Amino acid sequence: QVQPVESGGGLAQAGDSLRLSCAASGRTFSSYAMGWFRQAPGKEREFAAAISGGGGATYYADSVKGRFTISRDNARNTLYLQMNSLKPEDTAVYYCAAGPQTTFWSGSYYSAEEYNYWGQGTQVTVSS
Repeated sequence: QVQPVESGGGLAQAGDSLRLSCAASGRTFSSYAMGWFRQAPGKEREFAAAISGGGGATYYADSVKGRFTISRDNARNTLYLQMNSLKPEDTAVYYCAAGPQTTFWSGSYYSAEEYNYWGQGTQVTVSS
């Protein structure tokens, strides 16, 4: 079992960069696939990026591909999301989530329902 806690959100201007972190408690962090999801006001939660337990495989939503990079440091039980070239449409609450490795390898990494543990979210606001 892991308990994710996000940090690093804030205000940015279009074109800026931000890095989100997600610290996860528990001794089995590396056994979980991890994902970043986001929810903009009035919209449903959507997938942004996912990474396998070992960190060797990643997937991205088309909307962030080439601009965002997901990574993890299993020695520090921490997940990251480096966000570059931010756009106003990136404004959302960003959530970190942990799920079983089977979620990742089965191709269901984009589905929020497949993740068992969620953080409280961190707000990212990008102005034009």
